[in-house]
Amino acid sequence: MSQTPPPGRIRIRMTARPIDEPHRTASPLELLFDLTFVVAVAAVTAQLAHDIADGHGVDGLVPFLQVFFAIWWAWMNFTWFASSYDTDDVLYRLLTMVQMAGVLVLAAGVPAAADHLDYRAVTFGYMIMRIGLVGHWLRACAEDPARRRTALRYAVGVSALQVLWLLRLLFTETGAMPSSAQVPVFVALAALELAVPLWAERTARTTWHPHHIAERYGLFTLILLGESVLAATRGVSGALEESEISSPFIIIAVSGLVILFAIWWLYFLVPAGQGLSDRRHLSYLWGYGHYGIFAGLAALGAGLEVAVEQTGHHIEASPTAICYAVAIPVSVVLALLWLVHAPIVTERHIRPTAQLVAVTAVLLTPLAAAQTGVAAVLATIATACVLLTATTLTLQ
Repeated sequence: MSQTPPPGRIRIRMTARPIDEPHRTASPLELLFDLTFVVAVAAVTAQLAHDIADGHGVDGLVPFLQVFFAIWWAWMNFTWFASSYDTDDVLYRLLTMVQMAGVLVLAAGVPAAADHLDYRAVTFGYMIMRIGLVGHWLRACAEDPARRRTALRYAVGVSALQVLWLLRLLFTETGAMPSSAQVPVFVALAALELAVPLWAERTARTTWHPHHIAERYGLFTLILLGESVLAATRGVSGALEESEISSPFIIIAVSGLVILFAIWWLYFLVPAGQGLSDRRHLSYLWGYGHYGIFAGLAALGAGLEVAVEQTGHHIEASPTAICYAVAIPVSVVLALLWLVHAPIVTERHIRPTAQLVAVTAVLLTPLAAAQTGVAAVLATIATACVLLTATTLTLQ
């Protein structure tokens, strides 16, 4: 059993940390790292809310999902690397700071990506993050002989993808790539990004810590829930600037809080750490499936912001569109909570029948928005989330 590396030392040999290391928790550096992602998520959520309010929610969805993929993938790659190789010495901290700088550059490029499909700042920010990660993997390659091939494969795979992303940007900027091909090329490159860990770990598995990983994902979930609260608060501020507090305003604000609380309750109902420990071979399904959960939570924040804001002044989006901006993210999150967690946990979690009923109700309710109003629809969605939570707790 190895001891936790002394923090902040000048130089500590980068070797794999044990899978069963006791009392493994997120480090202060990881928490600081997450704070930079708060900025990036806030930027992409605010931009989506702006698109929804202007009646262009569907048009803004693709840029949102693309930028959010870059945010999620960069966070996820560092998280799993740190779970295996966190030395917390000077070089480790500096390379992590490089990645944090890249996050801030990416966040600054979100408006241009959404408004003008200009992905230069987003691409360069992503590239800066990946350079820092490659530095980590090259160091692991040099200092951990037992997993040298794995670390080298990671470094080569990540580097090769950066070249392809830069070529995509170059072809787009010069007009060599038609607009119709940009999304398919993005999907292809994203699929290659997802394939790098599968390819790299065929030689030797990294020693990520299951309980540490579960904690890190839980912390990012809390960040996204917090971003939803922040986004709703922006909507509250906007509504209050235009009018006084009204009944629909109160109903929507309370319903939004209830929805977020129910999702929090369901997510943390069954700890994932033991499940990941027992079924490490399902870690890809669990880890990759969180893209939908995380993106859904971020999009939910945007929908709640617009729902609250529309109580104060007129916006271009229809009541049905506003309600679906909340209903679709909620249904995605509820569905994936079961799909992602069910394979790795032995305890009873969300029942699929109850989950199907709740998701169906959430998706059908906005159809009545034109007659009942946004407040009534969000109250119904909140009720469905509460009933699903109550049913899950009762049947445990």
